[in-house]
Amino acid sequence: MLAWEHTHFDEAVSDIFGYHALQLGLPELDGLQANRMPHKWLALDCLPEPPDASPSQGHPAHVTKADSGSSRPVALVADSAALPFPENSLDLLVLPHTLELGIDPHSALREAERVLVPEGRVVISGFNPVSLWGLRQQRDHFYHRFGHKEFFLPDTGEFIGYWRLRDWLRLLNFEVESARFGCYRPAVASQQWLDRFDWMDKAGERWWPIFGAVYFLVAVKRVRGMRLLEPGWKTHKSPAAVPTAVASKKPAATSRLQSR
Repeated sequence: MLAWEHTHFDEAVSDIFGYHALQLGLPELDGLQANRMPHKWLALDCLPEPPDASPSQGHPAHVTKADSGSSRPVALVADSAALPFPENSLDLLVLPHTLELGIDPHSALREAERVLVPEGRVVISGFNPVSLWGLRQQRDHFYHRFGHKEFFLPDTGEFIGYWRLRDWLRLLNFEVESARFGCYRPAVASQQWLDRFDWMDKAGERWWPIFGAVYFLVAVKRVRGMRLLEPGWKTHKSPAAVPTAVASKKPAATSRLQSR
């Protein structure tokens, strides 16, 4: 799943231009690796605790790349519903499974709309509840009531359906630019069985595309009544001088005699 998402994140962000980009959550996946913006940050809701740290030591003041599991060090710790950025300051916001694992996904989307510049983009990935993985997660929740404690997927938060998320984005004046689904194979632990079900990924993209375990979309922030000014790369030639007639108060015959 991480390999599939990493491929599509690279394709989506490689041609998005600007100055400031932020990834919020999931440090195991570097969603900004292929982006060429000069300022890129990774933010988390909480600092990851090192394995050898005791509860009395607290969290470290600085998180290295190895501690966070990402190729980029954690720049800041921030709540997804209260980002420390002014309005219209970010050109790109990457949310890998951030909404479904957060406490308040509605507030997180409203915060994304606030910090993004007009025509800025948000890239979102999430688990699809209408899939084989989603059905297994519902089964795990059912057995959890009877003492079953193991979950295949994270048990925190709530999975958000694709069409439900599109409605939320539309209410915030976001326009979905592209979307797709992936990971159609069932959730099995054996690599041998994963290889046997490899045909389901190709068949799923063709025959049942909306039942992929993961969805991925890119949305653009639209602002009504705004028109972007494009640079005038072409120089316009000035028009040639055209002779103009000058009006005279004297009669035409008098003016001809005076000219002689």
